[in-house]
Amino acid sequence: MLMDMPQRGYWCECWTEGVTETAPPELRASFDAYSAPQADRWVAVALRTISPALDADASDEAWGWLYEGRIQTRRALLRRQPCTVSLTHADTRITWTIRPVLYLPLAHRQSIELPACAYDFKPQQTD
Repeated sequence: MLMDMPQRGYWCECWTEGVTETAPPELRASFDAYSAPQADRWVAVALRTISPALDADASDEAWGWLYEGRIQTRRALLRRQPCTVSLTHADTRITWTIRPVLYLPLAHRQSIELPACAYDFKPQQTD
């Protein structure tokens, strides 16, 4: 996507955590959406994809959101409010978050080539 100016969008993430463990949550996926429908569709596709593997309670939670909660989520996103969708399968909590963001264009970006400064960034290790 070509951007010259900041663009509104949504930052979407999927996290998992053990409900009986003290281990920190783990980021499983992220997605940059440029519209509310695109953001909630990302969660909907994930829920439809994993629902056959979920236990009965988690599957009910998933389909409940797909049939009723998704409308509320879409409305909140259109008001630029953050949203969370969560369910618990066995001893794992799965949480999707959607937050409104402002995407800034990268300086000196040409086509798919990243600017030279992008390679200077080194992620910091956390304990």
